[in-house]
Amino acid sequence: MYVLCDCNNFYASAERLFKPALRGLPIVVLSNNDGCVIARSQEAKDAGIKMGDPAFMVHDLIKKFNIQVFSSNYVLYGDMSERVMHNLSRWFVTVIPYSIDEAFGWAGGIMNLKDYAITARTSIIKNTGIPVSIGIAPTKTLAKLANKLSKANGGTLVLETDAEITAALKDFPIEDLWGIGRQYYQKLSQMKITTVAELRDLPELWFKQNMTVQGQRMWNELWGRPMLQLGELPPTAKGLSVTRSFSGYVMEPDILCEAVTTYASRLAEKLRNEKMCCQFLEVFLLTNKHREDHPQHYPKHVHKLTIASNSTTEIVSVANRVARMLFSPGIKYRKAGVIATGLIPEGDLQFHLFKEHTNNADQVSAVIDKLNMAYGRGTLRMASEGFEKKWKLKHEYLSGGYTTRWKDLIKVR
Repeated sequence: MYVLCDCNNFYASAERLFKPALRGLPIVVLSNNDGCVIARSQEAKDAGIKMGDPAFMVHDLIKKFNIQVFSSNYVLYGDMSERVMHNLSRWFVTVIPYSIDEAFGWAGGIMNLKDYAITARTSIIKNTGIPVSIGIAPTKTLAKLANKLSKANGGTLVLETDAEITAALKDFPIEDLWGIGRQYYQKLSQMKITTVAELRDLPELWFKQNMTVQGQRMWNELWGRPMLQLGELPPTAKGLSVTRSFSGYVMEPDILCEAVTTYASRLAEKLRNEKMCCQFLEVFLLTNKHREDHPQHYPKHVHKLTIASNSTTEIVSVANRVARMLFSPGIKYRKAGVIATGLIPEGDLQFHLFKEHTNNADQVSAVIDKLNMAYGRGTLRMASEGFEKKWKLKHEYLSGGYTTRWKDLIKVR
């Protein structure tokens, strides 16, 4: 039996966890630069706030319903996600994170799954403070469906028998089914198919002809035949990137390089976390395309590294040189980014035949990672990242690092 555990309104729940006074109040979390709504509590949904709404367009609703606004605090969300996953792994043998707020698991050999799911959910909520929902079913697709239905069923739902599965599919809308995108939804709507039960009744050949092999797998999963294995490895990423918009316009090369250095440092860290090295490094700059009165400039350059690397010093050095080369005086830059492509595993790294290789840069990166892991990201950083960071993202409503920063630690009196 497959398990899907999902954190309810995760970002909003994480913000509410350390401020109990917010319980019952509507909450929204904004994207980078406080641009758009990316998370909502149920109360905010009921007030009419939609996912992706620009913050300035819902200002009146925020004021009318006293909606609490937060800037995205990904350090906090990432830490709380790890805590949920750790507690989930105490109850299920195998746990595979699917996203920051949900994970699949395996519930083999458990006799009374319904009671077990309730006990597991109660324990996770008690130990983390994050409300979760748990769905259990014979396939991953049905586990996803069970998880959605569990939110109105006390937080857990187990679909074991054919009768339970058939009853769950009867009124479940096809647009909420995992794997049904906008294009398939429109096609099925034209055929007057509105529920998953009606979808499952179509012949397998129809799925193969109209929804390719993925649709055929979905059809089998809806009939309780597992086609998506728990341990399936996702395809290796073709590239990694770090891109950000600036809080204002950047017109000075030194300030631009501070931003690019910061992005390159983060990119190198991501590469090491994935145990990958990159062969190509791309740097790009963007202006504001919505301002016709500003000169437009969209330069980019791809640099080929002599030896594939994930060293902070090497990647920062290349990114800095390229950024200065791309910079044009008098241009108001709004965004920059660094992209690593041509990824290869660290173990497959080939050195240059006619160039001596030293591991000094690797040792520096290892020290940076070790100290930042112990004392928090940014404790040790490249000098070219600067200190004032005038370009930094706008975070007017940022909450504290309650679990990762000593000065933000909550004190109980």
